[in-house]
Amino acid sequence: MSTLFDVSDKVAVVTGAGANGGIGHAIALGFAQRGAKMVVADIDDQGAHTTADEIRALGCDVLVQHCDIAQPADVEALFAAADAHWGRVDILVNVPYTFPSRVHPDELALMDWEKTLRVNLTGYFLCAQQAIRRMLRQDGGAILNIGSIAGVSALGRGNFPYSVSKAGVSQMTKELAVEYAGQGIRVNAILPAQVLTPSFKAQLLSDPRFSEKLQQRLLHGIPLNRLLEPEDFVGPALFLCSAAAAAVTGVLLPVDGGNLALNAGGNHIWPVD
Repeated sequence: MSTLFDVSDKVAVVTGAGANGGIGHAIALGFAQRGAKMVVADIDDQGAHTTADEIRALGCDVLVQHCDIAQPADVEALFAAADAHWGRVDILVNVPYTFPSRVHPDELALMDWEKTLRVNLTGYFLCAQQAIRRMLRQDGGAILNIGSIAGVSALGRGNFPYSVSKAGVSQMTKELAVEYAGQGIRVNAILPAQVLTPSFKAQLLSDPRFSEKLQQRLLHGIPLNRLLEPEDFVGPALFLCSAAAAAVTGVLLPVDGGNLALNAGGNHIWPVD
C-alpha cells in the first residue's frame, strides 16, 4: 500500500513548469518531493531555472531545458536532453497553454486561432508523441494532460478558441489512451476550473472592484466556494501518474470544486462586454 503513490526514481518531464506559482510549478515540486527524477521545461528560461533551484534545494537532481512546445525542434531537443541525462522517460505532464483576447468568434483573428491550437493542442501532441516513442521501448509510462472544463462544456463569452483547443486535448487523451493501452502506456487528463495562477492573481490585484465582482461571479458556480490553487492539482497528478492508477486510462478528471456537477461549466466566466 505504501508504494501506491510512489514516483521515486521515475523520470518525469513537466512542460510549463517554470511559471512560478502555476500548476506546472506545483506539480514539478510535488513530484520532486516524492523522489521523481525531474526534467523541468518551459519557454521562460528564468522561470524554469527558478523551479529547478527549488527542486535542488530539496536535494533532488533536475534537468532544465528551454522548450516552446509549439516548435517541433524544441520538443525534439527536450526529449533528446532527457535521454542524455536520464536515459528514459516514465512520466510526461503537459501543462502550457495560451489564451487569446476574449472576442466573439466572428471577430476572431485567424492568427489568434492558429496560435491557440498550435500551443494548446499541437504542442501537447508533439510532446506526447516523443514520450510515447520512448515509452514503447521501455515498460510503458504515464502521460497527463492539463485540459479544462471548458473542453467539455460550451462556455461562450469569448472562450471559443481556448475551449475548442481544450476539447481537442480531451479527445486526444482518450484516443491515445485506447491506442496504447496494450503497450502499458496510460494517458489521462485533469480538467481544472478557474485557478489562481500568477497571471490571474495579477489581474485581480490590478482592479479591486473588478476583482470582487469577478470572484463573486466565479464562486457562484463553484460549490466548494473557493477558487482553486495550483497545489490542488498535485495530489490528482500523483495519483494518475503512479501505480495507484494502474487501471486508470482515458479518464478526464475534473478538479473544479464541483463546477461541472453544479452547472456543466456555465456560470463561472465573465462576459466579453
